[in-house]
Amino acid sequence: MISQIFSIAFVAQTIRITVPYALASLGGVFSERGGVTNIALEGIILNGAFCATVGTYYTGDPLVGVISGIAGGLLTALIHGVVSINVKADQIISGIAINLFAVGITKFVLEVIFHSSSNSSRIAGLPHIPLPFLESSPEVARLFGNPLVLISIFIVFSSQVILFKTRFGLRLRAVGENPEAADTVGISVTKYRYYGVMISGFLAGLAGAWLAFDQHSFTDGMSAGRGFIALAAMIVGKWNPLGAASACLLFGFAESLQIQLQGAGIPTQFVQMIPYIATIVVLAGFIGRSVAPAADGIPYEKEK
Repeated sequence: MISQIFSIAFVAQTIRITVPYALASLGGVFSERGGVTNIALEGIILNGAFCATVGTYYTGDPLVGVISGIAGGLLTALIHGVVSINVKADQIISGIAINLFAVGITKFVLEVIFHSSSNSSRIAGLPHIPLPFLESSPEVARLFGNPLVLISIFIVFSSQVILFKTRFGLRLRAVGENPEAADTVGISVTKYRYYGVMISGFLAGLAGAWLAFDQHSFTDGMSAGRGFIALAAMIVGKWNPLGAASACLLFGFAESLQIQLQGAGIPTQFVQMIPYIATIVVLAGFIGRSVAPAADGIPYEKEK
């Protein structure tokens, strides 16, 4: 069993599971660094997965599916942005409402298009990049030959640079920490908060597209709590892209371990609890030490 857990196939599976968590968690980092709490990640992932499936189904082109998934994520995030930034409604309630709406609308349209309330027709997967130097390890070659894996790795490291080494990142963080001061020096709080929310929509929509292509179909409720675990990873990672991605890797390991332990004589109910137990344990150990951006979740009212 130990050799199976630390096998190359297990590591590849862990990374594959981690990708959607990491993308959504990075989206949460950008949104909350700008001051907008984004509980809606779960709904954005679900809508992204559905749009990716529909786009691929009608065109037969996975690239169109990826673009459709991103578009679905952006549109969902835009709704959250309008409600949270312009209307200044409670951001938690907005996120929960979007999550519930995503569950309902995807189920309804699933029935309309595919005449099923549970799953869609099968769709084509993304074409793989040939990696001859990894031919000796088919699992690794299959994983890193997936263009979304390479893109996701690039996004993780570029997010760290963008957030902490660029003018854009500095302004976004300023808006999330002290919007009054940022406004005083001429930074548009509204604009940068929209930037943060829309980046979260882009990344969580891409996470949804990953799920659709990974399973070659859309199934009802296939986000399965990933948006909430991504938020937990963001908190554990202290609103830092590399920290959030590392926490997602831990959760991906827990979920991969759960899959590995199935059929090993351990009660199924306990095995299914492993990823969620890991989430609770890690949060209990880190949440007290993590400090959110000072203005996170607080609507900005410009003084007149």
